[in-house]
Amino acid sequence: MHCTVNDINIAYDEAGQGPAVLLIHGFPLNRQMWQPQLKPIADAGYRVIAPDLRGFGASDAPAGPYSMELLAEDMIALMDALKIDKAVIGGMSMGGYVLMNLLERYPERVRAACFIATRSNADDEAGRERRKAMAAEAERLGANPIIKIFAELLFAAETSQESPALIARVTAWMRETRPQGLAGGLLGMRNRKDYTALLPTFKHPSLVIAGAEDRAAPAETAETLIHGLAGCRSKVIEKAGHMVNMEQPEIFNETMISFLKSLPE
Repeated sequence: MHCTVNDINIAYDEAGQGPAVLLIHGFPLNRQMWQPQLKPIADAGYRVIAPDLRGFGASDAPAGPYSMELLAEDMIALMDALKIDKAVIGGMSMGGYVLMNLLERYPERVRAACFIATRSNADDEAGRERRKAMAAEAERLGANPIIKIFAELLFAAETSQESPALIARVTAWMRETRPQGLAGGLLGMRNRKDYTALLPTFKHPSLVIAGAEDRAAPAETAETLIHGLAGCRSKVIEKAGHMVNMEQPEIFNETMISFLKSLPE
């Protein structure tokens, strides 16, 4: 499905009926990463929306950078277009940065928050320079330099050995991402805000899900979220890396649906 928001075309998948759950993908991925979640969460009684952020998947890729503020505004506009007043919002990695921006600027639109394989801190200066260099490389050479870096970070060791089809599928999604989208996302993440000090101000019900072998958002970044978010639930999933929802979908889905069922009406 497609919807025009903020003068761009946003692609999204939708399944089920009931309270809304909005799932925001990570970088350099797209909405297809949520395929293992759509039917189980819909079958549990929820309306699940999984969009492609601008620049990714089948959504338009206008000129960047794509700030987290801009991506958050796209999500609010999509919710408006779909007549969703409030949603449980799950953000994976870059999607988590968008979620934190939504919690700061549009708290009334968030019913509950799911932080998935993400972090609250901003890049340090070295990290900012790496993002800038990667964005320039992506614009010049396309996805291949990005794939080389991210393919090594996304999966647990066991996944790398035992699930070559999964790795090939995710790599194909990265390869299909347009250079302008890659650069736009990298520059947006480069300039994102540090939310660590603001975590205690987020009063929404929250869930933190992390992969025990995540190299992109390692254990200490999950611990920062868990300790900073008052009363949050948390689950560290064994034999999972950054793609925790695809590497261990049954445990992930069980954790997510249990959290959804725990929320007040």
